[in-house]
Amino acid sequence: LDTGRRGDADVVFVHAKAQEEKFIEEGFGVKRFDVMYNDFVLVGPKSDPAGVSGTKDIAAALIAIEAKKAAFVSRGDRSGTHSAELSLWKTAGIDIEAAKGTWYKEIGQGMGAALNAAAAMNAYTLSDRGTWLSFKNRGELGIAVEGDKRLFNQYGVMLVNPRKHPSVKAEAGQRFINWLISAEGQKAISEYKIDGQQLFFPNAQHERS
Repeated sequence: LDTGRRGDADVVFVHAKAQEEKFIEEGFGVKRFDVMYNDFVLVGPKSDPAGVSGTKDIAAALIAIEAKKAAFVSRGDRSGTHSAELSLWKTAGIDIEAAKGTWYKEIGQGMGAALNAAAAMNAYTLSDRGTWLSFKNRGELGIAVEGDKRLFNQYGVMLVNPRKHPSVKAEAGQRFINWLISAEGQKAISEYKIDGQQLFFPNAQHERS
């Protein structure tokens, strides 16, 4: 979204709905479209030092992790996943800025790097399910918490406003968006699988701009 605000992108395809709506309200985007969803999962070491594996309450799991000071890797990169993680700490009633210590590692990198760090450190981390399914270097990591409705992960797409940034390739960008939300694009998304598992679930309304 920051890249779009600077005019360094034609289209933004992200997953932080509240921030996307703000992006539109501020005039940086033309219109927001739902595209697809998956969910977040809390992954962690099979030794499970926080005792949360197999549970479905993400807030209770985070409370247990903080109480045990169990190692936790945060992307710390202002991504959609990082925003979701911060929101979940807040939901759990934890001020992570005040609570974090050596147990809480902010790496400032993407999801693959966060999973690699968690595998190396036997730490917990929040991942989108798609990246987890495609991640090979799992070490002792497994899914600890899944299925909480608060882990729902919606993706949206927006054309960067050419009135703000005349360099935006508006026609090509909108053509791409129209394809993503078309029956053809939605079918391509639903058919994208790794090891037989579907990574994303299309839910566009097929309404074009």
